[in-house]
Amino acid sequence: MNPIRVLLIDDHPVVRNGIRNFLESEPDIDVIGEAENGVRAIEMIRQLHPDIAILDMRLPDILGGEVIRRIREEDLQVQVLALSAYDDSSFIYEALRNGAAGYLLKEEVPSSIVKAVRGIASGEHGWFSRSVAANMSDQIQRQQTAEITNRELEVLKRVVMGMTNLQISTQMGISEKTVEKHLDSLFKKMNVSSRVEAAVLAVQLKLV
Repeated sequence: MNPIRVLLIDDHPVVRNGIRNFLESEPDIDVIGEAENGVRAIEMIRQLHPDIAILDMRLPDILGGEVIRRIREEDLQVQVLALSAYDDSSFIYEALRNGAAGYLLKEEVPSSIVKAVRGIASGEHGWFSRSVAANMSDQIQRQQTAEITNRELEVLKRVVMGMTNLQISTQMGISEKTVEKHLDSLFKKMNVSSRVEAAVLAVQLKLV
């Protein structure tokens, strides 16, 4: 079986050297080149045809998300593993939107990066650091709750306060049946199945 051919893309020589050292200690991984910026990275991908490009998201010339976009635009046959010091949601979503197979933080232990390289080489996608996955989950939940109406939010606030449907209906001047309809809608939008789950998520996302 041929080794996995990896290209390292990072503007810090010390970082590249560290990643190279632990990747090349694995018998099935071969680091075939290094690039210090985005333009050089694309040139080397065209020339060397690596299986995987390990890409820093903040390069001195063009950002990692733009590098991935150009790779896909040119239909270059390489999988991208973003490796960054930042778990900022804008970096994460730009990388994934443009087709990255994973997003790990540089603080990850070497074994996690090796596993990601092997997994992506075998066709797997979705390799994320724990904090990145948590960030994505939070963003998805916020998107799901973005359609909550002001009236539903008023009901939700009272659920968090521990009020019953009768207490909510009395305080808001609406029927219990209307309260139930608002709760059904809230549960669907928040992807929960109980008042307790709704209350906990509302507090976590600072909706109330």
